[in-house]
Formats: sequence, C-alpha cells, structure tokens
Amino acid sequence: MSALPRPPIADPAAGLQVYLVGGAVRDPLLGRVPVEWDYVVVGADPDTLLRRGFTQVGRDFPVFLHPQTKAEYALARTERKTAPGYRGFVVQADPAVTLEEDLRRRDLTINALAQAPDGTLSDPFGGLADLKARVLRHCSPAFSEDPVRILRVARFAARFAHLGFAVAPETLDLMRAMVAAGEVDALVPERVWQELAKALGEEHPSRFFEVLRDCGALARLLPELDRLWGVPQPEKWHPEIDTGVHVMLVVDMAARLSPDLEVRFAALCHDLGKGTTPAEILPRHHGHEERSVALLEGVCDRFRVPNHFRALARITARDHGLVHTVNELRHATILDLLERSDAFRRPARFHQMLTACEADFRGRTGSAERPYPQAATLRRLRDAAAAVDVQRIAAAAGAPPLIPAAIRKARIAAIRWARAAQPEPEPGGA
Repeated sequence: MSALPRPPIADPAAGLQVYLVGGAVRDPLLGRVPVEWDYVVVGADPDTLLRRGFTQVGRDFPVFLHPQTKAEYALARTERKTAPGYRGFVVQADPAVTLEEDLRRRDLTINALAQAPDGTLSDPFGGLADLKARVLRHCSPAFSEDPVRILRVARFAARFAHLGFAVAPETLDLMRAMVAAGEVDALVPERVWQELAKALGEEHPSRFFEVLRDCGALARLLPELDRLWGVPQPEKWHPEIDTGVHVMLVVDMAARLSPDLEVRFAALCHDLGKGTTPAEILPRHHGHEERSVALLEGVCDRFRVPNHFRALARITARDHGLVHTVNELRHATILDLLERSDAFRRPARFHQMLTACEADFRGRTGSAERPYPQAATLRRLRDAAAAVDVQRIAAAAGAPPLIPAAIRKARIAAIRWARAAQPEPEPGGA
C-alpha cells in the first residue's frame, strides 16, 4: 500500500505582517545577488513568534530564527540613545511600532527599503532615488547616535565604489561632527576590526580608508596609517610620490591579486614605518621596515588582530624590500630570508607574503600591469632549497653539532645552482 501524501507544512510566518528588508531588497535593484535574507515583522510580539516555533537569538535585540529556513526575523523596533558608543541604546519592540519607524533607525536610505510579499516596495526615505543617483545618504539625524555607522558607510563606499557611489555631503558633514564629538573613541576594538576585515574583503578596499580619512575617523582609529598621506617617496620608485596614495594603490592591487584577507591586511600595513621617517632624510626611508613592524605590532595589539593576520603582515613589512631586490642578494642572504620567514615549514604563508610584495610592486603609478618575476624566482629558490635531503646530510655529518652547518651549506649550494638556471629579475625598489 502506498503512503498517503503528506500535507504541506504551513509557513510559521503565515498571517504575520512580514517585510523583506536591507540588502535582500537593495542588491537586486543594483543587479547583485543578495547574500543575506532578513525580514522585519510588524504588529507582533516575542510570544507570537515563540509560539510559532521561532527561536530567539541574542539578548539585545528581538531577533528570531525561522524554524525551517533559519532566516532572521526581527520585530519592528525603535532605539533611544542613552550613553556614548554603539552599545548605549534602549530598544523598544512592541506591536505598535510601524514599518516606517523601524526603517527610520537604519543607517542609509538605500538600506531602508522594505518589500511586502506581493512585491510592493516601501521607500519612506528616498532610497530608490539614491540608488539611481549612486548616493550614500543617512536616513535621519538618528544616524549620529551610533558610531559604527561611520564604519558601515565607509564599507559601503568600498563595496559600491565600482558602481560610482559617493557619500552625500551632508552625511559626510554629520560623520565629521560625530568624530569631533568623540563618538568613534567609544568604539570597542573587536567591532572596529570586524568592520575593517569586512572592508578588506571588498573589491576596492581603499575607499573604506579614504572615507574614514575624509571624515577624520582614520586619524582617531588608525593614526599609523593616516599619517602616511603627505609623506614623500623617491619618484624613481614611486611616481605617485605620496606614501598614502601608494598604500591605497597597494591594498587595491592586493584585492585584485588575492581573495585572502591576510594578504590584503599585510599590504595595508607594509609601509607604516614611512610615517615616522625623520624629516631630514626624506624622501628616502632608511630603516622603515623595522619601524613598520613595531607600528604593526601596536595596531594588532590595539584591535586584537588574529595571530595569522599578524604573522603574515610582520614578515611582509620586515622583508618586502629584500624580496624586491632578490637578484642583488647573496645566496646566503636568500637562505636567511627563507629561514626567517619560516618558508620551509609554512610554504603557503611564504607564498602569501610574495603576493603581498607583488601588490606593493604593482601598486605604483604606471606599474599595475608590469610583471613581477621576483615572486617566481623566490618560489623556485625556496623549492630548490627545500628539496635538499636533510636526513642524508644529517647522517653524513656525523656529530649532531655539525648537522645545522652541513644543511645550511647544502641549501646554499641548491640556491646557487637553481639561481644560475634562470635569468635575473628586474630590481623593484622599496
């Protein structure tokens, strides 16, 4: 006997006033595929959703997970500022809160769009017009109550840079006023890092830092980076001259070359030391590598940057100059570089470092399409040195104290022979 067909499962959200909101509405209007599907529920309370099988998540906001799709459903809510920073809010969520009141608390007009199940769009703040005009504009004066919104505006500027979006002048003015009022000083390090890491994942991460600089937030959050603008470099190696301009070219080139956020962060931080070069030696930057490492460590400590980001950024800041000039180095110095970078035990990270160095070389005016043979050279020399039969050499060396020197000698010889078999790359400068 065949089984009877099972009745369809009723949608737990059926009968509720549910609207699709945020990026799920905005992105299709820009020809993009949404990555998140968020909903707002009007006219309901927590008990209503809990009785229907929704699961509440978080303590601060009335957000629930759909029992079947696991999409986020938030009760319509308003917020009232009670203290500095992004946590200083009292949230009110009750059936009396309207859709427009909920949308008013959102950051940008292009994010304050809602779509009903029948496809009808609600646009109380002109988000559709701003999408068409490619403008990032705040919804209401309430924008100034949450300093995280400064970071979000900068991140959206990076995300939509290729579409020509710009921050509205009045929004930029409001962001400047928030910085002057000390709002960004109340941001917790983890949230700053979260937004920074997301921005590094965009196609044009430079716009994130440029917008923060325009409103004054970069000087408060990342003074090590902010002070690079206006610092000159030798025109021979850097036709763009300005170090800040160079670093923005580098971070965008890193985004072009690699999806790895670690590579992009290393590219961002590789020249921090040039901001502290003594004025009397400019435009040269002797010793900037060591200063860059010291400043990088401070940045990573301050924002609690994950260790794998820190490690790659450290070796990139320290050794990018050597990588650029590999053809000028002695065989022993090349081995020192490989060992110091832990290239034999962590080849994947070493290859990431070479990608960051390539971004540095090509992140210069007129060099975006130039080849970077230094990376291929060092990969080949690293592989040649790694192929040395360490066990055979150790056995032949006899006494344990003699083994390290014997291995080093063999690896230098392997580098010498591999190097002789390829043409010298073009010097890249620093």
